[in-house]
Order: sequence, then structure tokens, then C-alpha cells
Amino acid sequence: MALDVGSKRIGVAVADPTGTFALPVGTVERSNLRADLAKLEEYFESYMVRELVVGDPVSLGGERGIAAQKMDTFVEQLRGVFSGTIHRVDERMTTAQATKTLIAADVSRKKRKEVVDKMAAALILETFLARRRNEAR
Repeated sequence: MALDVGSKRIGVAVADPTGTFALPVGTVERSNLRADLAKLEEYFESYMVRELVVGDPVSLGGERGIAAQKMDTFVEQLRGVFSGTIHRVDERMTTAQATKTLIAADVSRKKRKEVVDKMAAALILETFLARRRNEAR
């Protein structure tokens, strides 16, 4: 499973059983930390997640700024509700790429808002799965 964690929403995506495809499955509307973690825990249990991939918001220059530090804190809080392995993947440009794809497909602004975060999570997961396949070679 992969998460694209934003300040308003958390996009969620899962891999197929073979680890070949990333599928966007949902979005968690952020409210407070306890509620956010509880909703994510439901996803973890529902999909029997053993590994979690979390987008790492490094700057375009590759530095770890305030957003990355906030993500470090969030990942530590995730460890309270998830006992599996947590991987971090550079998420630079994933939301922009997802938005661009949706615009090219002529998806309305309202509909884009509903799906962009879970699509970004799928892109993060695809990056992780591709890296894993390349390492296996």
C-alpha cells in the first residue's frame, strides 16, 4: 500500500497480488491525527497490508525541508498503528503528474480534486514497485 500524505487529504493506493500494478483505492479526508490514523488502520486491515510506502516530500533540489520533517513525524505516528515495514519514496512531482494526466483526459476540476491524491499515491507505489523489480534483476 502507498500513501500520498497531504495537509487536506491522504491518497491511498494498493498493489495487485503480484506486485505489478498500482491501483488507486481511496482518499482519507484529514480531520485530526487520531481520526486519520484510525481510517488508515482500517485500510491496513482491509487490505492485509504488510508493507507501506509513504511519499517523501523532498524539495526539487533534493533537500529535506520542513515538509519532509513533518513527514518524518507522521511516519513515526504511523508506526503506532502499523507494525509492518514502512518504505519512503521520493514523491517529487507526483501530484503535478497526476493532475496533468487528469487534465489531458479532460476530467473536470471538481472530479480531479476527488481523485488526484489517490492517483498520486498510485504513482508513488509504481515508483517503488519498479525499483523493486529492477533490484531483483
